[in-house]
Parts: sequence; C-alpha cells; structure tokens
Amino acid sequence: MKLAREIADDGRFVRQPNRFTDPLGPPEPGRYRLYASYACPWAQRVLIVRALLRLEDVLDVVIVDPIRDEKGWRVPGGDPEYLSELYHATDPGYQGRYTVPCVWDTREGRIVTNDFPRITLDLETTWGASPDLYPERLRPDIDIMNDRLYHGLNNAVYEAGFARGQQAYEEAVARVFSTLDSLEVRLSRSEFLFGSTLTESDVRLYTTLARFDTVYYSHFKCSVRRLTDYPALWAYARRLYAIPAFRDTTDFDHIKRHYYMTQTDLNPSRIVPVGPDLDWTL
Repeated sequence: MKLAREIADDGRFVRQPNRFTDPLGPPEPGRYRLYASYACPWAQRVLIVRALLRLEDVLDVVIVDPIRDEKGWRVPGGDPEYLSELYHATDPGYQGRYTVPCVWDTREGRIVTNDFPRITLDLETTWGASPDLYPERLRPDIDIMNDRLYHGLNNAVYEAGFARGQQAYEEAVARVFSTLDSLEVRLSRSEFLFGSTLTESDVRLYTTLARFDTVYYSHFKCSVRRLTDYPALWAYARRLYAIPAFRDTTDFDHIKRHYYMTQTDLNPSRIVPVGPDLDWTL
C-alpha cells in the first residue's frame, strides 16, 4: 500500500495529496472512463452521483477487483492489468499510491483526475442537471458541511485505523464520535442534512456510514458506539440505502474482502469476519 509514506513522525496518518486535478471537460460519450471500486468510499461517491444524474451513457465505468496487492488495484479483463499502468502512463515518475476513483481520458491517453472531492462536484455542476445535488443557494453551507464531514468522519476513521500512536488514535476517534453525536441531533429533526433536499453532503456521509459497523467499528477500532446505536443516523442511512443509486452501488462483500484481506498490517490473518447481521431495509 506504500502507507508508511503517509505516517508522520508522531504516528498520525496524513493522506497523500491527489496528483491529478484537471477539471473534466464537457460530457462526451466514449471519451471518459471512470475507474472505481465498490469497496472504496471515495469511489462509491462518484458511482452514486453518476447513477443519480443518469450519466451512464456519457461516463463509462470499470470496477476494479476488491483485493489489492503490492501492484495496486487489479483491473478485471486485463486492459490494463493494473491501474498502476495508467498512473505511470500519465506520469512515469509517479511514486504514490494508485487510488480510485480516477478518470481516464481515452482520447488524450491520460488520467485527468484522481481528485475525489472534485470529481462529483464537476459532474454536478457541468455534466448533470437533475437532481441538483449542489444547488447554488446552498453551496456555501454544503462546502462547510463537506469539510466538517471530511475532517470529523470520512477521513478521521482512517486516521484512527492507520494511527501508529495511542494519542493520534484517540484524538481521531474523539473526532469521529463527536461528529456522529452532532449529526445524530441534526438528523433527528431533518430528513437529509439540508432538510428535504438530497445533496452532495448526503452522498459523502452515506459512504462512511455504510462501512461503519461492518468495517470501521472493528477493523479501524472506532468502537465507542455502532451506527445502529444512533437511532436517527441509522434510520437516515437506511432511507438513503432505499434509493437505487445508493443501494445498487453498496456491495458489502467487496467492502469486507477489501479491508480485511488487503490491509494485512491491521489484519495479518486475512480472515474476513462473519457479520454483522444488519437489516438495511426500511
């Protein structure tokens, strides 16, 4: 995983910057190809937005194998055999992790972007019109919420799981549950994060919630409380799961096999746990 490069001297996990950050051009059938994983929360965001905006005809998708090895993500069908080949075709000197999601430009033969926070926003503002997941009137509030979600939850679970020091771990876990506690209050009186309007922020929150009890609670030691211990958050997560774009891109088998079989520094046995037995239907 080359993860050691992202561990600071004090044991904190510091995520690598995204290398490719060009904006997507206008939609053009056959030109852009999204490489994604059902296991990865950052990639699932793009899959959800692609489905919600009905962009399947203008954004092709390749789902990589959930089991990643030292060569990175394997591409079923072998064209290319590994995602790393596209990274090195774009930047021969690239030395970071090979991440999903990324978008390949088939016309120019390069990765346009692996900048996961921007990909969905580009799709919402320049590719899709309905539903409006990033309405102009709410953009300042959505941006604030997205930043809060990233630092308090989306990335904080990784900071807890990959920490190499007790203090770093405890600080990350404290942020995770402080954020969940405040979201529980907010969602106890609101259908979505912004009232009755489904937004980009809901997509970002969902992909972490979908993995919480299955992976983050045990594998990443975020074990103060489970998602199912939060009545409002659990009901909210299931409301989102009932929407086909969320449900059809949520693959718990891929999620469990990826985390437990790939992150061998955390799970050397590579044994995939049975359960938890959760009913995601309303």
